[in-house]
Amino acid sequence: MMWEQTREGAGTTMPGGDQEPGSYYVGVDVGTGSVRAALVDQRGIILAFADQPINRWEPQFNHHEQSSEDIWAACCVVTKQVVQGIDVNQIRGLGFDATCSLVVLDKQFRPLPVNHEGESHRNIIMWLDHRAVSQVHRINETKHRVLQCVGGVMSVEMQAPKLLWLKENLRETCWDKAGHFFDLPDFLSWKATGVTARSLCSLVCKWTYSAEKGWDDSFWKMVGLEDFVADNYSKIGNQMLPPGASLGNGLTPEAAKDLGLPAGIAVAASLIDAHAGGLGVIGADVRGYGLACEGQPVTSRLAVICGTSSCHMGISKDPIFVPGVWGPYFSAMVPGFWLNEGGQSVTGKLIDHMVQGHAAFPELQAKATARCQSVYAYLNSHLDLIKKARPVGFLTVDLHVWPDFHGNRSPLADLTLKGMVTGLKLSQDLDDLAILYLATVQAIAFGTRLIVEAMEAAGHSLSTLFLCGGLSKNPLFVQTHADITGMPVVLSQEAESVLVGAAVLGACASGDFTSVQNPLIRKTRGIRTSTLLWVCWFKLGWVTKLSGSSVEQPYLAIRRQWQE
Repeated sequence: MMWEQTREGAGTTMPGGDQEPGSYYVGVDVGTGSVRAALVDQRGIILAFADQPINRWEPQFNHHEQSSEDIWAACCVVTKQVVQGIDVNQIRGLGFDATCSLVVLDKQFRPLPVNHEGESHRNIIMWLDHRAVSQVHRINETKHRVLQCVGGVMSVEMQAPKLLWLKENLRETCWDKAGHFFDLPDFLSWKATGVTARSLCSLVCKWTYSAEKGWDDSFWKMVGLEDFVADNYSKIGNQMLPPGASLGNGLTPEAAKDLGLPAGIAVAASLIDAHAGGLGVIGADVRGYGLACEGQPVTSRLAVICGTSSCHMGISKDPIFVPGVWGPYFSAMVPGFWLNEGGQSVTGKLIDHMVQGHAAFPELQAKATARCQSVYAYLNSHLDLIKKARPVGFLTVDLHVWPDFHGNRSPLADLTLKGMVTGLKLSQDLDDLAILYLATVQAIAFGTRLIVEAMEAAGHSLSTLFLCGGLSKNPLFVQTHADITGMPVVLSQEAESVLVGAAVLGACASGDFTSVQNPLIRKTRGIRTSTLLWVCWFKLGWVTKLSGSSVEQPYLAIRRQWQE
């Protein structure tokens, strides 16, 4: 690997001026499979970390559900853990981020079932749920003007099709009884404060709300959800706040007891988890390392938040419409900037699926355990052994993966696409598993390259990738993205950038900082969210030398043929 480490002592900083020494902020991040929390100091350094798994249900194919009560209980567990041993009166603010899943409550804020079984504790339709395929097709057939701000085609993962599915399929048990539909990040801030105001981030990115024009009545009427217009959008949000704004009177006594925090501390309007990661990494201080983006505006940076799925966050001073890429969304991540969000519906989940479903997986598990390694650390070292004198990329000359096993979010925006592997042999040994794993990682990286190309063709000018999330801890994943995109990849000093982003919200809500914006973006008092730790330089040799039946050509050729 080609890695460059920064100078010793570099740290993540959040300079804000005149705060009292010893002030802390808590960030809580709800992901697909776990809840995580961090205690962060004024410099943006994580001092304590905890995580807790959360339950998921899949009652049938493409139906994915969770429980808001289970998630809140997990938030309480991890928050209590990270504040142990400190004076909680020094905690100044609390920020939440979460997946953009749909939470359904009745008029008394009690859970309602989102399933045919009538299980009310399962009251969340998860972000990756694809039950509303028919509904989203009908929504897209309207060609309504709001679709222009989601790349021209609404995703089944957004909230409007899920709401329509509930109305058409669970009218008596859910829809007619519902009093509140929350994006999960907004549910958490309500649970902490009792304030039902929604974050602009969630409403703009997943609910078709416009930061400039508000709700579009004609859209909801056209798609059959006129109920929301009739009640002035009270069920989905008629009060909006920018991310980082302080909510109500802060933490309620009941929530304070649950979380182990003082009542009344500031609680911020929330962010979607990917957007918190973007906020936590896109403003990294890169001075002195020869990166092109050092002398360029922050709009030259693309934040890639990669975990169960991957999100590609690029910002611009003026709106840019990119076919197949969500946005432009105004002030959805960084105030005053327009956001475009590309994405891949499954990345980490796809890698797990390919590796764990292989015949050699039990052997891999046994050998990785014997070495006290993760299966992916073992696979990376095994690839180094079998590549011999060639670059590792040459191992997949005859094996290719089409990675759209859960449809394509960007830039093709086609949920009907399926995955494919070509070039398989009869052998199923550990070498074959390692090469299949490599081909999957390469396919994901080529997906990122196609997203970058689509964004640049529409008007973005991108020079550097900034990665965070679980997959950014995998050196092979990072290096492959650098190689295939031809861009340097930056990782921040603080690996948990999503949690830093959540803590930044709490810091802003506390009044200690006046803006979530980074000094690199605007020369005002703000928050520096991260400092550069690693630069992964690209090695294009193996990509450019391959041709014809190479790793690169079939994937890109098929993609372009589909687009044409």
